[in-house]
Amino acid sequence: MSPVHRGPARITAPEAAARTGHAPAGGAPGGGSCGAVLVDVREAREWRAGHAPGALHLPLSALASDAYLPPEARGRLLVVVCRSGNRSRQAAELLTARGADAVDVIGGMRDWVRAGLPVVDQRGEDGTIA
Repeated sequence: MSPVHRGPARITAPEAAARTGHAPAGGAPGGGSCGAVLVDVREAREWRAGHAPGALHLPLSALASDAYLPPEARGRLLVVVCRSGNRSRQAAELLTARGADAVDVIGGMRDWVRAGLPVVDQRGEDGTIA
C-alpha cells in the first residue's frame, strides 16, 4: 500500500503566534521559538487593511508564478497565513513542494484576530481584516 500524502502541517493561530514571537494585542512578545517567519499570502488590498506586525507579504499570486523567497525567509520555518486558511494551505503545499519547511494557519487572520493577536494597517496603526 502506498503512503498517504497528507500535505504540510496545520497549526492554530496561537501556535503560529508562539512560533513567530507574536503576543496578544497590548502584551509582551511571547516566549516561543521565534525562528519562524510569518508569511502572509493575501493580496495587496487585504495586506494594507491589516496584517500581523513583522509579517512578510508574499501574495499567493506571486508564489504561483514561481516567485523566489526573500533571503530573510530562506532556511527558516514558514508559517503561512491568509484570511481564512484556504490560500495559506495552497501556499504551504507549493512551498513544501519546492523544498521549504512550511505550515499553514488554520482559520487564517480571522482566527488570529479572535485570539487577540495584533493587527496593523499599512501605517502601523490598528488594522482590520478585509
